[in-house]
Amino acid sequence: MQKLRIDIVSDVMCPWCIIGYNHLQAALDSVQDKIDAELHWHPFQLNPQMGPAGQNLREHIIEKYGITEQDSAANRERIRQLGAAYGFTFNFNDESRIYNTQDCHVLLHFAGEKGKQTELKLALFKRYFTEQQAMNDRDVLLAAIEEVGLSKVEAAIALNDADYRAKVKGEEARYKQMGINSVPAFIINEKYLISGGQPPQVFVDALMEIASKG
Repeated sequence: MQKLRIDIVSDVMCPWCIIGYNHLQAALDSVQDKIDAELHWHPFQLNPQMGPAGQNLREHIIEKYGITEQDSAANRERIRQLGAAYGFTFNFNDESRIYNTQDCHVLLHFAGEKGKQTELKLALFKRYFTEQQAMNDRDVLLAAIEEVGLSKVEAAIALNDADYRAKVKGEEARYKQMGINSVPAFIINEKYLISGGQPPQVFVDALMEIASKG
């Protein structure tokens, strides 16, 4: 059994991040007798300058990427299908919004210290993409904290701690300085990079090759 460290740089607003994670998990399930993976999540904000109210998702995508409304709709449908293939539901609608996710990343860092990081990340993905909850609402975020068995009181303290928030910003800056400028990014053993929501077999091939190097 080969142990591998997998650092995942991602944002809760990124549909390809949950798709990529599900593909990675499918790959890990298929090689579970050969590879023991330890996952660590790291912050990346797609829209760090976005205000607290967020923006309509469809308008944001069209403005940011310069695509047509028809192309945007086609992209959302492709994402829905890729999610459904691995049991994840995307419920995009005309009122879907995109948000600043700094609070999400602060709570993910907090959850990482408590050994519940992956559980919280998945809970936040579900609340945002499936349940269409407002990720700028701290009550929503703290409910997710409680859902994974962590203290809402301790989490609220972390959210309001300036030093703690600065630590999370510093971690994000470090990965950007390393050249990570899009997500998801999967860094294996702090050395090998797999970018994007690759198909499961791409992960299998890469993980097995890396594992063979010891």
